Amino acid sequence: MVHAEARAVTPGETWDADAALEQLYAAHWRTLVRLSVLLLRDQGAAEEVVQDAFVAMHGRWSRLRDPDKALAYLRQAVVNRSRSALRHRGVVERHAARQARPPDEAPADEGISGAGRRSAVLDALRQLPERQREVLALRYYLDLSEAEIADALGIARGSVKAHASRGSATLRALLADQQGDL
Repeated sequence: MVHAEARAVTPGETWDADAALEQLYAAHWRTLVRLSVLLLRDQGAAEEVVQDAFVAMHGRWSRLRDPDKALAYLRQAVVNRSRSALRHRGVVERHAARQARPPDEAPADEGISGAGRRSAVLDALRQLPERQREVLALRYYLDLSEAEIADALGIARGSVKAHASRGSATLRALLADQQGDL
């Protein structure tokens, strides 16, 4: 039976990749998918990113120095794979834009209310630089500490603070501009 929380390995005990990943999957799959959805805004692509991260970790389990850091490794893999998916999406969109003719009319702007507010926040989040978006998603969605974010992204804690501060300020300004456009 799979437990809701991953059980720690006791000293002298080892887990094979299958058992360890089964525990991690059961405990963290949804959270990792939600993190990727925040970065990609695409549920299907996010699930694929997370699945790929688990598959890659399974293949490299024997090389993992500290199994207690497996979750941090998975978070970093999900963020990195989400970045790659965004880069790929950008290339595809640029290529498609060159092939498509411009539309006759642009869609009318819609007001921000209810579900539109969530969409507005996600749209504003997408306008942030990549690193600021990642820091804010890890901080406010996963409620990670500065140290955990720094570890997941491979940056210094001071950089996490700077990206969080700048990202929050920019996000507030973008949302205020959207409110003013109504």
